[in-house]
Amino acid sequence: MQVEQIEIAQFLESYAPFDDLPEDALNYLAQHIEVAYFRAGTKILGYGEDIQDLYVIRSGAVESYRRNGDLYNRMEAGGIFGEMGLMMNRKVRFAVTAIEDTLVYCIHVDIFNEYCDKYEAFSDYFEAEGSVRLHQAVVEHDDNNDLTTAKVKSLLHRDVVTVRCDTAIQEVAQIMTDEHVSSVLVVDPNKPISDDPEEDDGQVVGIVTDKDIRAKVVANGLTLDIAVNAVMSEQLIFLDANAYVFEAVQAMLKDNLHHLPVLHKKKPIGVISLSDILRYESQSSLLLVRGILAQQSVEDLTHYAKQLNNVFVRMVNEDANSHMIGTAMAVIGRTFKQRLLAMAEESLGPPPIPYCFIALGSMARDEQLIVTDQDNAMILDDRFDEAKHGQYFQNLADFVCDGLAQCGYAYCSGEIMASFKKWRLTRSQWRAIFMSWIEEPKPQALLNSSIFFDLDGVWGRIKWADELKSFVATQGRANKRFLANMAANARNRTPPLGFFKGFVLEHDGEHKRSMNLKRRGTAPLSDVIRVHALAVGSRKQNSFERLEDIIEAKLLPEGKAQDLRDALEYIAMIRIRHQAWQIEQGEQPDNSIDPNLLSPFEQRNLKEAFAILEKAQSFLKFRYQTNNGLN
Repeated sequence: MQVEQIEIAQFLESYAPFDDLPEDALNYLAQHIEVAYFRAGTKILGYGEDIQDLYVIRSGAVESYRRNGDLYNRMEAGGIFGEMGLMMNRKVRFAVTAIEDTLVYCIHVDIFNEYCDKYEAFSDYFEAEGSVRLHQAVVEHDDNNDLTTAKVKSLLHRDVVTVRCDTAIQEVAQIMTDEHVSSVLVVDPNKPISDDPEEDDGQVVGIVTDKDIRAKVVANGLTLDIAVNAVMSEQLIFLDANAYVFEAVQAMLKDNLHHLPVLHKKKPIGVISLSDILRYESQSSLLLVRGILAQQSVEDLTHYAKQLNNVFVRMVNEDANSHMIGTAMAVIGRTFKQRLLAMAEESLGPPPIPYCFIALGSMARDEQLIVTDQDNAMILDDRFDEAKHGQYFQNLADFVCDGLAQCGYAYCSGEIMASFKKWRLTRSQWRAIFMSWIEEPKPQALLNSSIFFDLDGVWGRIKWADELKSFVATQGRANKRFLANMAANARNRTPPLGFFKGFVLEHDGEHKRSMNLKRRGTAPLSDVIRVHALAVGSRKQNSFERLEDIIEAKLLPEGKAQDLRDALEYIAMIRIRHQAWQIEQGEQPDNSIDPNLLSPFEQRNLKEAFAILEKAQSFLKFRYQTNNGLN
């Protein structure tokens, strides 16, 4: 190589991801790099322009900007930009301007794609960047291609690659090389296929990626004849082929996944990766959530949380529906919890016994909005000893709940938080208390059931939360008296409609001449749907997904479940748009709205939605009868 090319190679190998490239690949890259120079103040890339190169800053500094002109990032020597455009539709995603005289190395897209395919460490770097972006923005809504209509199976472009669980790692690596894939599914031919429709895993028992082989085998000096089941990842999240792309995005966000197996009738048909999602964004929109996991302190998180209002408003302005907005906000909330829990364990040391931190209420249902408090609890291992372990978990819970409060998630006025000892229970204790609520449905037990029966594992032994959900689904469905009492409880919060179908407004207080769309609208609708979901044994948490199970079970008269779906969506969107409008006006968002702010068309539809809720509550009394009544 020439002296100049040697100098380029030496510079690149000082920065990720080039420092992981083999020497011959690095040298080839150095020989094919183009050099460009930009004076201070010069535009390098404009939003929406075609892009053909990855840019590496050799000297100088640049700034990148969002499409609205807001500063996105500032980079100096070693910084990289342009990768998002290359991974999507080869259109610039962030405009870039030189703020100093700047020298850049330009790597052509063909080499970039080739190296992403050949070197996993190189591709992982940019996929990780994409993962951060999945935590750094929100919906980029494209009116021409809606994530709510595109199916996951449209992302599959090759047959699935599988290996037996007893296959040697060396053979697995050879198969992956021959098939040009970065992951394979591991199957156990001797595993019986479950009859449970909730367990669509068939014979798939794990997944192995290039990263697993590098980190678990090579880095630990294991022999290459070790069976693949010794290093595979067993905690798999599956997606049905008919699921929507935005559901894949949700799953990847929620569980921090880079690979997602896709099933059809319990059989694996492919694996989609984060890069598949990013490439698909060139044809459709993508749910992007702020990069909370990159923050290093509670103070950083607190500062970062100030962006939530803008995230929420942007989703609303880009016409995301209530399901997508609720899911995005719930994912953000979970991620705050996960980061705080990681920080807590870093500060306090590893937990003395296993535990599971759970989210409750709207976060668990993926129906969280910008106005919310924190509802959470903790499941502890049955070996829990208050004298030995109590102080650790008290400190951990206080750290998380106080951190959430600093980030804008208000303390629960009902004290349903893990920081209260009564909501840190062992696995056996949770089962016992859930059973007591079901068998003795007194008023407080019913109130607790309406909160705690919407639960989702956030951190630790997530499976324990799933076990509780299954327990509730089984026990609740079998107890008619409990269902009748839950149904009676779900009729307590009535919609704000008068005898002549006019709006009933608050007469005094801070929200005089308004109506609370959560307390009198979405919350009682969720209560109604929860009762029906319990009756059919649904294990779903989200109200829209519960309605799918209710429809499948034919529990309601034809068309009534769809009416509930429409009513929930309409009231939720009125509530969401009102909160976004308040934020834009510089006001504190809330759940109360003056109907005079709505157009006549909106008022008519809102009254119709409330009427559907009213009829649904009346149907509860007819559908769930008991001679015992409410205790």
